[in-house]
Amino acid sequence: MSPRPEAGVARAAGVPLQNAVRVWGLIGLTSFGGPAGQIALMHRVLVEERRWISERRFLHALNYCMLLPGPEAQQLAVYIGWLLHRVVGGVIAGVLFVLPGFLAILGLSVAYATLGDVTVVQGLFFGLQAAVVAVVAEAVLRIGRRALKTPAMVALAAAAFVAIFFLLVPFPAIVAGAAVVGLLLARVRPAWAAGGGHGGGEAEPDLAPVINDGASESDPAMARSALRAAAGCAVLWAIPVLLLLSLVGTTSVFTQEALLFSKTAAVTFGGAYAVLAYVGQQAVMTYGWLRPAEMLTGLGLAETTPGPLIMVVQFVGFLAAYRNPGALDPLVAGLLGSLVTVWVTFVPCFLFIFLGAPAIERLRGNRLLGAALGAITAAVVGVILNLAVWFAIHTIFDVVDEVRVAGVRLLIPDWHTLDVPALALAAGAAIAIFRLRLGVMRTLGLSAAVGLVLALAGVT
Repeated sequence: MSPRPEAGVARAAGVPLQNAVRVWGLIGLTSFGGPAGQIALMHRVLVEERRWISERRFLHALNYCMLLPGPEAQQLAVYIGWLLHRVVGGVIAGVLFVLPGFLAILGLSVAYATLGDVTVVQGLFFGLQAAVVAVVAEAVLRIGRRALKTPAMVALAAAAFVAIFFLLVPFPAIVAGAAVVGLLLARVRPAWAAGGGHGGGEAEPDLAPVINDGASESDPAMARSALRAAAGCAVLWAIPVLLLLSLVGTTSVFTQEALLFSKTAAVTFGGAYAVLAYVGQQAVMTYGWLRPAEMLTGLGLAETTPGPLIMVVQFVGFLAAYRNPGALDPLVAGLLGSLVTVWVTFVPCFLFIFLGAPAIERLRGNRLLGAALGAITAAVVGVILNLAVWFAIHTIFDVVDEVRVAGVRLLIPDWHTLDVPALALAAGAAIAIFRLRLGVMRTLGLSAAVGLVLALAGVT
């Protein structure tokens, strides 16, 4: 249920800041369903109901956010908040979009860490883990239907999957290559290129939006204010990292988290689904903070709480510090780990918006930019497919070996470790989502309940 509009809120003079605070808070509390659901919620509330921003301006902002590393829905909130109320509005929108999810994930992380060995909690999370396989598969199809409009875009998605799954090509290189392909197609075969949009441009209602197609948000004073805010965000991002390096060194789990998730925030693209494989590899294989199945648990928690799916990294940060507390109480260490992780994950989002939005506003209507973004979105489909396959294999099999043949990475499951209950739950979740169309939230709830029953029966 979306926040209801009030008469007179959107008017030619602008949107009162106190009304914007209330609406952004309600959006933050109801932003379930991953980036697609969150973007749809903001579109319905801000474009259709309240008329705060036009369709074209909304899509232009979204296009830029899709180019950035990090959670595109939260960055879109910062961008629109900036358009409405400058830097203050961007900060308010971005913080309120994240805050409810942060508090929810923190509470669930504490419950998992302290009660995770209890049968009830284990059963609930077992059900979530299996259901997330179907959720990610649905994400591949959903984004694929939107992005793969031409055979060239289908081929680009397939190439991206092969590159990241079999050849382990870094995601930034895939993004850069896709952008180049999009630009080339726009010049030599325009009909093959994707437009980069996320919806059709519908006719605007009679009531003109506050941020309309003709409004200019690129005046020098506004640009200077945004650049000053970007510089401030860079300082705020760097301070805790430098302090941790100087005070506790690189062997501290807090420093390792600050460095890992700073790198993740800066160089990983495609939202939570695309970044999770990298985070999982580092957290599980490099640092040994979590077990592979616990990455699925974290994503299941993020799916069932409001806010960006990238909040799964908060779950990782909490458990890493909780299990490596040093001289601190484990719960205190977990809280600090959560704060460090969330800080270095989301402060860069504000930096990227304040740094680039003024220039992007001057590029409205640029055909080449749209083509490049459409190609990147197509490549992201292949990356998400890689994640879906990775999740499925590690959920259904307890042991998965990784071998390399002539530079090609292969995942070989041990068929003797097939987890039949997990396979059945994943199949049931797929039926619920694709055949019965129950939706993500209801499917996860039912899967958690079935997992609880199986655990109480001693099956899992």
